[in-house]
Amino acid sequence: MHAGGGPSWVIRENASRAVLLALYLREVLSIASPVELPRLRDVGPVGDRLPTDRQDALERQWREWWAMTVEPEAHPSPVPLDLVPAYDTEVALPTTGAEELAAAIVPHAEAARAWAEWAHDQYRTASASRRGDSYRAYAGSIAEHEREVGRRAHSFELNVEVMPLQGVGVWWIGSMTVAVTDSLRSDAAAFDDAIHPIIAELA
Repeated sequence: MHAGGGPSWVIRENASRAVLLALYLREVLSIASPVELPRLRDVGPVGDRLPTDRQDALERQWREWWAMTVEPEAHPSPVPLDLVPAYDTEVALPTTGAEELAAAIVPHAEAARAWAEWAHDQYRTASASRRGDSYRAYAGSIAEHEREVGRRAHSFELNVEVMPLQGVGVWWIGSMTVAVTDSLRSDAAAFDDAIHPIIAELA
């Protein structure tokens, strides 16, 4: 989405399968990070937690993978990546330094991929029902910000990941990426109020 002439803005809204997969695995592997981000609805831990030292390593490796998943260009891997065969082409992990994570996610591959496909389809259905609302929601907030500050909005980029998280809200998960609960995104007035401070911070 772009404003015409002068400064421009780009907002990409999605429920990307990569982010969905990472969040699903966060739940089933009992990963606490990021602590400020709510848990997924109706998904919980599977099996026992690992011994403390291995769980700590798993959490650290998941956090590094999460950063690369949310904003890959800002968080390139220092080593080559290798696909995890159980996930086809959907998960690539560093060839070194992610051994605990690579081993832990394989048993969950079938369930994780099925859930991510379901959640992505749910988003697409909801998004289609909003038709032109996606552009209106962001353009309206930017226009309001411009009236408040008395100038054109600065150029910026924002990624919005609409996720089936518990509760209602919006959270920064990267330098230019926010996660929004699907329940908030489905409430036009509430979403306008919630996204406005994000727009104001960037524009």
